[in-house]
Order: sequence, then structure tokens, then C-alpha cells
Amino acid sequence: MPLHPQAKFITDFVESLGNKPFEEDTPQNARESRAAMQAPSTVPIHKMTDIDAGGVPARLYKPNEEPNLPLLVYYHGGGWVLGSVESHDSVCRAICMQTPCAVLSVDYRLAPEHPFPEPLVDCVNATRWAHLNATSLGCDPGRIAIGGDSAGGNIAAAIANMQVIPAAYQLLIYPVTDCNLGHPSHQENKDGPFLTHAGMKWFVHHYVSDTNTALDDPRLSPLFDSDANLAAAPPTCVITAEFDPLRDEGDAYAARLAALGVPVSHIRFSGQFHGFVSLADFVDDGKAAISMSSSLLRAAFNPPQLS
Repeated sequence: MPLHPQAKFITDFVESLGNKPFEEDTPQNARESRAAMQAPSTVPIHKMTDIDAGGVPARLYKPNEEPNLPLLVYYHGGGWVLGSVESHDSVCRAICMQTPCAVLSVDYRLAPEHPFPEPLVDCVNATRWAHLNATSLGCDPGRIAIGGDSAGGNIAAAIANMQVIPAAYQLLIYPVTDCNLGHPSHQENKDGPFLTHAGMKWFVHHYVSDTNTALDDPRLSPLFDSDANLAAAPPTCVITAEFDPLRDEGDAYAARLAALGVPVSHIRFSGQFHGFVSLADFVDDGKAAISMSSSLLRAAFNPPQLS
């Protein structure tokens, strides 16, 4: 299938802006140029509060004032180098209101200033804090899901496999699962659009930095985790995109979880590119992905009661 017309319009527009490819830019310049493209979200939200989640900055979204809300702890994408609670504000608002559930968006420290494992440590600490303090947040400690997109999906998968909290669900949107970047889609989609193979190497280089961490460390590459840890994962949704270098490693992760008996919903969006979910205002498939994710979260948070 060719690139979806809406996706092509967006990628052509982004290309026309003339931003340097990631691999030719500095982290600071890349952050500034991407931040300059952000527009304030138009998604209505009941309540949004910036909070301290155990020493980690975070943003709490609430759909209403009902007590005992389910909670999604969300880790934003951006290759561990870019992104923030601002860049993923629309996604978190939409999931919050459509599920409905509270969403805690974690503003973890970024590489290369804070290389692996510091971003992961921030997310672990914020997640533990959310579980321990769920009641004071108006949330149910027994109904907490974790999720994220791209690098945030990588962090979510690592946290699920580390069994940081008893998660009810994990939502992985085009996740990084193998930092070796050797799956066929890395060559099939090496020129993007939007995310290229060279750009992905740049992100991994800055994340790992000079730590000498092996790329098959499961905290970096969840696909290499043990059968026992993966089999203990919560029910999972994996979303992938046809024209994404990360497509095949996401597919492989979903397949491995399913083979180990984990309930998995795996949805590949044909004709789409990496990042399309964050552009739901312009791409219908982005809206569909958020709607589908919210429906799956709603089902996980509200399982049928046995009579």
C-alpha cells in the first residue's frame, strides 16, 4: 500500500520546513526546531495539573472528579532525546477523556545530558510513586496501566518486564524493542518518512552514550528479555506503522508475547509513518489509533464481573 494521502501531505509539509535530519543536527537544535512546530492542543480536558511525582516532573490529567479513577502512566516518545509533556499533550488529553481514565504523563530527563539508565530510572520512580500514591490522586491502585510511544513504548515495555508495579495493561505505540536496529524494516524504510534508520541510530547513540551498555540489555531492548519476564507481562496492545523503521521489531515483540500466552492486540496501520498518532488532528488513522487504544484500556480497566 502506498503512503496514505493524509500522511503524505503531513510528511511533505514537514520536509518543506527544511529542518536538518536528526543525524545532522545537535540535540538542542533538534529540540528547538521540533518544539517550534507544536501548537496548543484543542482537545478539551476536565482538569490538568503539573505535579511532582516522587521527584520527577509530571502532568496529571483527569476526565472528571469521580473517585477511584483508573490511571494510565504515560511515557512520551522522542528517541529519549526529544519530547516532553507538552509534545504529547494532545495524545494524553484524548486518551484521558475517551477512556475515561486519569493519565500521568512523565517528564523524564533526556539524553545525552542524562543517558541510559537515567530516563528509565525517572520513569520507574514516577511509576512506583503513582502506585503508592494512587488513592491521594483520586485513582485506584489496582487499575493502573502503563504505556508510551516510540522511546516511551520502549520504556513502558522495560518497566512491564521489570514488574515495577502490578500493571493492568500496557499500551505500546510503535515501540523501540531492539536497539540493534537490524530488522528488515530498518532497511525497507531506511529513508523514512519522518524517522529514518540513520536518525534512529543517532537517537540510540545519544541514549546509550558512553555507558558501554550492551544493546541487547533487556532494559534497552525488551525483545531480549527472558521468556519468564515476558510471559508475566500484562495484557498488551502493540500498534505499528507500515512505513516505520521500527515496524518489524514491534511486530516481533507482539508475536513473542502472544507465543508466551500474553493476551495481545496487535494493530498495524497500513500506509502510515512513525509518529502518526501524535498527529491525530490531521491524520484520521491517528484518531482511530487513539480511539482503539482508549477502547482497549477501558475494557482492561473494567473487566466483566463474574456472577
